[in-house]
Amino acid sequence: MSSVAVPFYQRRHKHFDQSYRNIQTRYILEEYAARKAASRQAAYYESPGLGKTTCRLCARRARTLAHEAIQESRKRTHEQKSHASEEKRIRFASELSALEKEIHTARHRAREQLDKLAIQRMVEENMALERHAVEETISRAPEILVRLRSHTVWEKMSVSLCFTVQGFPTPVVQWYKNEELITPASDPVKYRIESKYGVHVLHINRADFDDSATYSAVATNVHGQASTNCAVIVRRFRENEEPHPAGIMPFHLPLSYDVCFTHIDVQFLEKFGVTFGTEGETLTLKCSMLITPDLKRLRPRAEWYRDDVLIKDSKWTKLYFGEGQAALSFTHLNKDDEGLYTLRMVTKGGVSEYSAYLFVRDADALIAGAPGAPMDVKCRDANRDYVIVTWKPPNTTSESPVIGYFVDKCEVGLENWVQCNDAPVKICKYPVTGLYEGRSYIFRVRAVNSAGISRPSRVSEPVAALDPVDLERTQTIHVDEGRKIVISKDDLEGDIQIPGPPTNVHASEISKTYVVLSWDPPVPRGREPLTYFIEKSMVGSGSWQRVNAQVAVKSPRYAVFDLAEGKSYVFRVLSANKHGISDPSEITQPIQPQDTIVVPSTPGQVVATRNTKTSVVVQWDKPKHEEDLYGYYIDYSVVGSNHWEPSNHKPIKYNRFVVHGLETGEQYVFRVKAVNAVGFSENSQESEAITVQAALRQSVSHMACPSHPHGITLLNCDGHSMTLGWKAPKYSGGSPILGYYMDKREANHQNWHEVNSSLITRTIYTVEDLTEDAFYEFKVAASNLVGIGQPSDPSEHFKCKAWTMPEPGPAYDLTICEVRNTSLVLLWKAPVYEGKSPITGYLVDYKEVDTEDWITANEKPTSKRYFKVTDLHEGHTYVFKVRAVNDAGVGKSSEISEPVLVEARPGTKEIFSGVDDEGNIYLGFECKEATDASHFVWGKSYEEIDDSDKFKIETEGNHSKLYFKNPDKSDLGTYSISVTDTDGVSSSFIMDDEELERLMELSNEIKNPTIPLKSELAYEVLDKGEVRFWIQAESLSPDSTFRFVINDKEVENSDRHKINCDRSNGIIEMVMDRFTIDNEGTYTVQIQDGKAKNQSSLVLIGDAFKAVLAESELQRKEFLRKQGPHFSEFLYWEVTEECEVLLACKVANIKKETAFRWYKDGSGIDVDEVPDLQKGECHLSIPRLSRKDEGVYKATLSDDRGHDVSTLELSGKVYNDIILALSRVSGKSASPLKILCTEEGIRLQCFLKYYNEEMKINWSHRESKITSGEKMKIGGGEGVAWLQIVEPTEKDKGNYTFEIFGDKESYKRTLDLSGQAFDDAYAEFQRLKAAAFAEKNRGKVIGGLPDVVTIMDGKTLNLTCTVFGNPDPEVVWFKNDKVFELNEHYVFSLEQGKYASLTIKGVTSEDSGKYSIHVKNKYGGETVDVTVSVYRHGEKMPEINPGQLAKPRPIPPSEEVLKPEGKAKSNK
Repeated sequence: MSSVAVPFYQRRHKHFDQSYRNIQTRYILEEYAARKAASRQAAYYESPGLGKTTCRLCARRARTLAHEAIQESRKRTHEQKSHASEEKRIRFASELSALEKEIHTARHRAREQLDKLAIQRMVEENMALERHAVEETISRAPEILVRLRSHTVWEKMSVSLCFTVQGFPTPVVQWYKNEELITPASDPVKYRIESKYGVHVLHINRADFDDSATYSAVATNVHGQASTNCAVIVRRFRENEEPHPAGIMPFHLPLSYDVCFTHIDVQFLEKFGVTFGTEGETLTLKCSMLITPDLKRLRPRAEWYRDDVLIKDSKWTKLYFGEGQAALSFTHLNKDDEGLYTLRMVTKGGVSEYSAYLFVRDADALIAGAPGAPMDVKCRDANRDYVIVTWKPPNTTSESPVIGYFVDKCEVGLENWVQCNDAPVKICKYPVTGLYEGRSYIFRVRAVNSAGISRPSRVSEPVAALDPVDLERTQTIHVDEGRKIVISKDDLEGDIQIPGPPTNVHASEISKTYVVLSWDPPVPRGREPLTYFIEKSMVGSGSWQRVNAQVAVKSPRYAVFDLAEGKSYVFRVLSANKHGISDPSEITQPIQPQDTIVVPSTPGQVVATRNTKTSVVVQWDKPKHEEDLYGYYIDYSVVGSNHWEPSNHKPIKYNRFVVHGLETGEQYVFRVKAVNAVGFSENSQESEAITVQAALRQSVSHMACPSHPHGITLLNCDGHSMTLGWKAPKYSGGSPILGYYMDKREANHQNWHEVNSSLITRTIYTVEDLTEDAFYEFKVAASNLVGIGQPSDPSEHFKCKAWTMPEPGPAYDLTICEVRNTSLVLLWKAPVYEGKSPITGYLVDYKEVDTEDWITANEKPTSKRYFKVTDLHEGHTYVFKVRAVNDAGVGKSSEISEPVLVEARPGTKEIFSGVDDEGNIYLGFECKEATDASHFVWGKSYEEIDDSDKFKIETEGNHSKLYFKNPDKSDLGTYSISVTDTDGVSSSFIMDDEELERLMELSNEIKNPTIPLKSELAYEVLDKGEVRFWIQAESLSPDSTFRFVINDKEVENSDRHKINCDRSNGIIEMVMDRFTIDNEGTYTVQIQDGKAKNQSSLVLIGDAFKAVLAESELQRKEFLRKQGPHFSEFLYWEVTEECEVLLACKVANIKKETAFRWYKDGSGIDVDEVPDLQKGECHLSIPRLSRKDEGVYKATLSDDRGHDVSTLELSGKVYNDIILALSRVSGKSASPLKILCTEEGIRLQCFLKYYNEEMKINWSHRESKITSGEKMKIGGGEGVAWLQIVEPTEKDKGNYTFEIFGDKESYKRTLDLSGQAFDDAYAEFQRLKAAAFAEKNRGKVIGGLPDVVTIMDGKTLNLTCTVFGNPDPEVVWFKNDKVFELNEHYVFSLEQGKYASLTIKGVTSEDSGKYSIHVKNKYGGETVDVTVSVYRHGEKMPEINPGQLAKPRPIPPSEEVLKPEGKAKSNK
């Protein structure tokens, strides 16, 4: 909530919806009616004076009003004449006269009342100022005048602790016992607190030994805090001592337990802690409490404060108090909600309060890199058409700087936001003009940087565009019968024609971009509404310019923009009403637009100090100029990360802040920047790095007493003494525990008696001098440097009876450590009472809380006093117990452990092993939760290590290491560590043979250094057959030495053994020029560099040596070969994209005379084009590879320098590899499967660039492989592979896949032969089948007829041919396409139904022409034409081409014959 008081006129204005446009407030309506009536009358009588107006606008307005007044007057006159009688007019006049007198009297009384109110207000304001001044002079922090004093009393006596404190405001006092808050409600019989006139008393009734403690009183007010403390020692009486002086404590009088509650006590139970939220979330802060007494009609008052400002129910916050709980809910978090929240429970007896900080982070930006939203948007100086909006800038830690802001406005009740400024405003305030009078507005602000615009801020509180002076000038008087009289100061001032000039014109706001002018309205102001005109003049120009010529200003404030930078201006204001414009006001002093507020200077030194495990206190020096500061932003960064995060998201006004949410044990640095309306200061210098840990305990006053011990167990009893054991306190209080005090008492006795006068240093003790068969109970208290802590709860009643059972007693001091997600380790101590025989082992039992059945974790008793329980359920709570076992059986169970939640704590660390720079083996552990009072306890087999001869422990800060002095096999085992004064931080590590061996090897390497080698001694054969031996070290110094040893003989640098060392790269090498059979043996290099040594050997004996020798000889031969023309790359093959096989080779060292030839199987190959050897490559192309291309291919090079041969056998595996490569190229180019119908059936075919029957292909139908047979035939030709489906049926429908296998992958093509595709293909197959059958059986001429016949006239021509047809065809002869009749000249014969002949006897020239034989049956036929040419005797015979037969012309069959059959039938 805002801390700025809302002006009275804003409080009275109710912000509803837009209905205020038609319903004016009552006083404005009545004032308007009165003013209008008066203006009409004045305009009617004063209309001739219109010419005296000072501007055309006013003259025009006056003439319009005058005309309206005349019309109104005429109408009123007409209505008056229509009255029925004169008596009514007389009565009306008399009543009007009486009313005028009444109004005159009321005005007079109201004026007196207003004067009284003004005087009273003035007095109250003066008194408030004086009271504030007095309070300022007497305000001070609490000061203790009389301090507490220590007391030593006997048991059962009462103690009163009192002190006196002064301060203003009155300090709130709280009492503490051993730093724990004392609440009388927790024990109303024991404590009573009184506070009167600055004297505060704590009464302790019937003190006992437990009341021995340090008591503190803390007084607090807004200015500071003061405290005082004392010690109370309660002594116990001995049997020979008098417990109390006679008469002090009347034991015979019963103690009254009826307590009269003089006040209500509030004790907080569950409190809200430091909370982190994000903008836009919902959040609730809760605090449960105990109220004593809990009276329904008298309850405390719950008050919530943010930064000491009271919070009330609003749109953003909801308050709740009831049923022992107070809650504050946030409906929509904004950064405005960040701050220190305090819950104060106010009662008549005082105030109980609790505080914690709420951090609100920025919501994710709508645009990446955009800044966070501004905050704390407020409106001030509101008037009729003007308001100033202010806000606070967001923290831009990781975003680019803010370059300006946009201000948006919205009318209350609407949802359309309007941007007020066109260009971003650079400072955090902006004057908004152009508001409509009487309307309410809300505002919001958006920040802008180079990345984009932020989310909008939280909207401001509604503000009404009203003149605050209007309410002061209006008074409403209520009279009888609900009537009221509204009196305006305008009426009292009388009629004002032209207004006077405004007064007190001055600049109330000056910035670099605008100047806000303010003035007082003219006095008297008059009844008519006023508007204002502002004029400006640049100093020295002598001319005036009207600023608002188009729009008149209704408010006595105006923001003037568009002023020249660096120039001075003067201003004046004119007031105007309907009668005219006033004279100008007095001219202001010269005003130069400039920022009156500058960017704040950088804060001073930043100091960070430890606070808690997750927080750090940051303090800094204030900047030199801290005026107009909004506050400070604090950033933090992990050391070395250079990544800064904001700590607070809303500026804080003080120079000390607690940064929360840090990681324990991490190192951080901090920086601070100041912020005001102009912007941010430079970042301060970074603080010193600090490790996040709990604050250092520097004095006893900062320590605390230890917490209480627990788990008291009876371990043995002999009838006269009892041996007891217990568990140490969970927290030591910041100081080591010095020992324990034990008290005892018999059952049914009220008094406790101390057992020991000196401290017990162990957690086990034998109590002597007990009465046999008596029952006793015990309690134990721990003591440290501060004092004695709280005692434990009383033990159960133990009977002092001697133990004689044969089984062992209970184990004790059960400790649970190493809690992980599914396991934990249980430790215990051996029973004090062993029974009749030694203990042989232990059984561990466990169960879940709230269950009955116990589970035994180990089937066989363990001899160790620790056990790791596994297979537990994560998130479940368990309890444990241990039973000892001896020969007599299972003994008593130990005390049940405390419930343990099986769940690994976040950030759990484990023990790690390592070796330091000196070669020492160690185990290390890091505990960020460790405090100054913590101790790292190392153990082996969970027994604390105290052997200084074998181990050394070093602890620094939150790190501890266990060093092994002389590690050996005896150091194998389980090592553990526990950290005291923490929440059970512990871990273990198993040192096994493998780990110890690894660590010892690493230690040996460090203690006995060796030169690290990048590469051991190796060899390589060089181009000329030389053998190079080399070794490479990580690094070699200039002083390093080395030597080569061959077969135990050192070799020196020589022509045969060329030795070289490149120390910069660590390479040592030896090159042997001639490697022969005599060089077999062992090669060694020995290196020494300071103390470090190393050597490496290479054995070349037997097969290893022969391999090196052979490679050396080969390289030597290769070198000699390359002296002449040679193949740089021998023959190899490759497949082109066109499926050609190329045999290729590369040649080198050639010249023009060099000859090149190709051979296959010893025979030369003639090529079309001689290869160009200068290109260095030669190719032989095999276009379509087949088996006939198999053979041995050879390429030769030769000239006068020598010759070289390269051979490639293209067969076997090489041939198969080429086929696979061809399959790959062809498979990539494979077309989709296509359907081709034949007379045999349906053929599926795939077109390829290349196809060979030797390619590995596969056809499948419905994912089943197809084998070539009568039904399915697989084949192919050049460029196509096909599958023939013979006589297809319904079963042949489905998916068909063609797959071709390449050298690396296969290629598939698929076709769905079903549905319409199958039906169409089957129909086409039937048609082709019928056509083929018809073609086979149709009539045809098999042969015998030539196409041309030449014959001499007079001879006989015999045309004979063989015909075929099934059924036998019909044979008809034609001449010139006409059937001719047979006679003696033309004879036709058909023998055996297949031999047809035509005989022409005695041919003549008339027989020349075309003769045709027509052969046809029902399947069709054909016609064969023969041209007969007859020449006369003596003429030259015409030349004809011999051997040409006549070409038949087909005759189609009938349609019925070609009609296909129906659909395919299924095979049955």
